[in-house]
Amino acid sequence: MSDPRDCSFRAAGGRFNYRVGAIIAKGDQLLLARNPQEKRAFYYSVGGRVRFGESLEEALLRELREETGLDCKLERLAAIHENFFPDDDGVLWHELAVFFTVQLSPELAAIESGRRTDHGPAGEYLEWVDRRDCAGLTIYPGFFRTVDFSRAQGVLHVLDRE
Repeated sequence: MSDPRDCSFRAAGGRFNYRVGAIIAKGDQLLLARNPQEKRAFYYSVGGRVRFGESLEEALLRELREETGLDCKLERLAAIHENFFPDDDGVLWHELAVFFTVQLSPELAAIESGRRTDHGPAGEYLEWVDRRDCAGLTIYPGFFRTVDFSRAQGVLHVLDRE
């Protein structure tokens, strides 16, 4: 949902978006979101836009509360993603996304696939997706398919241009 405090704006030639994302892993499964109302079928990280004046951690904790209904604990900064892409309407986006690993609490682990988010777009739901068995799925960001953040150290920096 759009909020006037979101750090997302029109710029010459397209749009800029500043977002945070959660890396929630249960073994090889990642908790991802999907909105069936989108024109294309794809999965994306739990998270959303940073609001003006929020720290990255504050923004992600708010988004996690909104989308899972839970107060979560962040573990570490894991990835910075610079992404340049056209949306389905041809609008060019420049997105800066920052990802944190999230501690898997018993409550998070108990979330069932198909659970609707509390404050996401209408119809948005959460699903556990197995990184080892997702060949036919579109997942954003793409590096979620290949990076095992439970083993990775340091902060990953990814630059994508579509």
